[in-house]
Amino acid sequence: MSHKLKMTAEEIAGFLDAEYPEMHEGGQTIFVETVDHAAISTRFKAGERHLRPGGTVSGPWQFTLADITGFVALLAHLGPVALAVTTSATINFLRRPPPGDLIATARILKKGRSLVVVDVSIAPAGSADLVSHAVLTYSLPPAKQ
Repeated sequence: MSHKLKMTAEEIAGFLDAEYPEMHEGGQTIFVETVDHAAISTRFKAGERHLRPGGTVSGPWQFTLADITGFVALLAHLGPVALAVTTSATINFLRRPPPGDLIATARILKKGRSLVVVDVSIAPAGSADLVSHAVLTYSLPPAKQ
């Protein structure tokens, strides 16, 4: 998308802290890292509570990371749209993620008047080997007349 971004990484982090404080219950684990036209990225600092038996980051936490990162991409491009909701999500788990930080990278595939489709790839920090890939659709609230 070639238009000017509507929010910076710092503005998005502040918005999430104010509008969704429950995200940080048990301590903050997801951090906005990069906001630019090419892609949006977040870092998930996985701790013991995020691991499943066998020492791998659980699928529900990977899904949570994908959904939050997709929402961060939406905020970066559209501004503070608190009432946007996830209407569809598909995630493919490609390989076992090792314990440790995961980096999610999002890009908007399509922005319409009422729906936004976002692609999210997740890899261990410092690796290009994807552990999961998601495509999410968000419904936007009706524009104010």
